[in-house]
Parts: sequence; structure tokens; C-alpha cells
Amino acid sequence: MQFREKSKKRVVINITSLIDVLFLLLIFFMVSSTFVEQQGLKLDLPKSSQKEMVRMEGYTLYVGADEKLYLNTESITLDNLEAKLKAIASEIDEDGLVLHADKSIRYGLIVEVMDLIKSAGIKKMVVATEIKEE
Repeated sequence: MQFREKSKKRVVINITSLIDVLFLLLIFFMVSSTFVEQQGLKLDLPKSSQKEMVRMEGYTLYVGADEKLYLNTESITLDNLEAKLKAIASEIDEDGLVLHADKSIRYGLIVEVMDLIKSAGIKKMVVATEIKEE
């Protein structure tokens, strides 16, 4: 008598879905690791759905084309700006500070002024602009 050997069935594991999941995880980690947070100043700018002008009362900081600073009508230097703003920060708190700067001012000076405003404890600042005529 001759016995036949039973043919063994090969077990096949379907790994297609596993490869898909690993591929998606790889893409997720590649995308999420490429975002680098950059330092900057957070501005709380007013939002409006209409074009209307709002008159702001209170303190205004002017930066002229000659890089001279004026707090309302008082001439002030960059060195004593923070101390002056700290002294009046409690008055500015609700109304906010309006920043008027000439468009020819170097960017670094504006960032430095905005940094001093934030470090003086002023939480609300409005950057004044003109309406662009079309």
C-alpha cells in the first residue's frame, strides 16, 4: 500500500493593509515634523466685515519718517519708551494704544517698538492704516 503524503497548505498572511497603515503613519510623521514654529509678535487686530472708520481716543504713538517717536504730543526716545509706557499702562489697558508709523520706516524699528509695547504690559494695540483707494 502506498500512502500519499498530505500536501501542506501554505499559510499566507495578507499584509497589504499593514503596509497601508505604515505608509500613512510615515507620511503623518514626515508632514508633522517639518513645521517649525517661528518667533513673532501676536497682534490682536480688530475685525470688521464692513469698511468703516473707528475713532480711537486715548494714547497714540507716532513714529515719523525721521525715526523720532512721539507719545501723543510728547517727544520720547526709544530708550525711555518702555518706562513711559509702564507708567501709563493702567490708563491704556481698556482703550489700547494706537501705533501710527510712516511707511518708509525700517522694519526692525517697528518690531522693536512693538516688542517694547508688549513688554510694558500693554495688551491691546491697534496699528493705524489708511484705506487703499481702488
